[in-house]
Amino acid sequence: MRLFIAVNLNDEIKDHLTKFISQLKANSIKGNFTRRENLHITLVFLGEVPKENISLVKQAMEEIQSAPFQLSLSGLGSFDRRGDHLYWIGIEGCKSLNDIYQQLREKLTSSGFVLENRPFNPHLTIGRQVVTRPDFDRAKLTQILPPMKMEISKISLMKSERIEGKLTYTEIHTVNI
Repeated sequence: MRLFIAVNLNDEIKDHLTKFISQLKANSIKGNFTRRENLHITLVFLGEVPKENISLVKQAMEEIQSAPFQLSLSGLGSFDRRGDHLYWIGIEGCKSLNDIYQQLREKLTSSGFVLENRPFNPHLTIGRQVVTRPDFDRAKLTQILPPMKMEISKISLMKSERIEGKLTYTEIHTVNI
């Protein structure tokens, strides 16, 4: 099973982001834009996990020590990927989110999971393989991005799969923090 641990977003944030994504899409020639139901912030990508190891992931999640906290989303960013871009919304520096990531990383690694070895840069992906129109004004689009904050009180284990050709994320376990 292809799995990751994430922070899922509330409906209000998803509504704002869906409107913003439609504006980015209107300014693009092509791209794969994140569907409303798939909007999330990845904490740890696990990849393919055998069913017998899922209990280890759940146990690591259950051992997280954190209190609910406020998360702020802001700013439009992108990574250049050989002629196209991955667009994302930034996460303002958040010690609590970083602490949860570090705890998960330590617990999962000690349970035998091999995780990506790169710095944790939390962001919310809104489009992949995006090619914008020649007249695209990124600064102008960024101005319509409303400030967004939400209370984070749980983390979720998510399954990633293709259902009828669509990338679908399904929550299979939740832990309140």
